[in-house]
Amino acid sequence: MNTLHFINTVATGQNIDKLRISAGMSVRDMQTEFGFSTPQAIYKWIHGTTMPTVDNLVILAAMFEVTIDDIVVVDVVTKTRTW
Repeated sequence: MNTLHFINTVATGQNIDKLRISAGMSVRDMQTEFGFSTPQAIYKWIHGTTMPTVDNLVILAAMFEVTIDDIVVVDVVTKTRTW
């Protein structure tokens, strides 16, 4: 059996959005905190289209006072080999 771990980008994006809302922040507030010229990257994270870089995950964790593990959702799939 093989166990595969992968990041669930959609669930991770949902976590980022929940944390943002719980912190009372708008996407525009986050844009300002990150110094982004547009909010597009944040919307891509929230929709699960892309993942924040490791540097940005560290900033998000500090911003929301959580760990990176509280942000990133890792799914596990077990596959049986069929040879």
